[in-house]
Amino acid sequence: MERVTKLLREHHIQPSAQRVAVGGYVLFTEEHPSAEQVWERVKENFPWLSRATVYNTLNLFVKKGLIRELIITEGKSVFDPRLDPHHHFVDEESGDILDIPFDTLEVRRLKDLPGLDIHETQVIIRGRRSAAPAGV
Repeated sequence: MERVTKLLREHHIQPSAQRVAVGGYVLFTEEHPSAEQVWERVKENFPWLSRATVYNTLNLFVKKGLIRELIITEGKSVFDPRLDPHHHFVDEESGDILDIPFDTLEVRRLKDLPGLDIHETQVIIRGRRSAAPAGV
């Protein structure tokens, strides 16, 4: 929890017990949890934690640059603690979201899009995992 408290302070966030509890999970998970999943997970140890507090905390973490909010499908937001450039694969059967290293895919000709000031590129691939692991 000291690591979480330090990170929050470095990002000018007052480390309340609720924020540290949410951060303890969402800042270090390899999953891409929804706000509801964060609430379900954190309330195991903090049963009095409200959904509103979780939503507000996640929004604050996004605003302060600790996590990213991803809209994977219409109406479904998830949160990603990985801030380095990378892409995502959404398994349509399980709903799992996997990280794909940025340099695995080649995105070209962005300079050919006039009038656009591109600050981030992210590809979302949808499909199903094959029986054999693909190394992703």
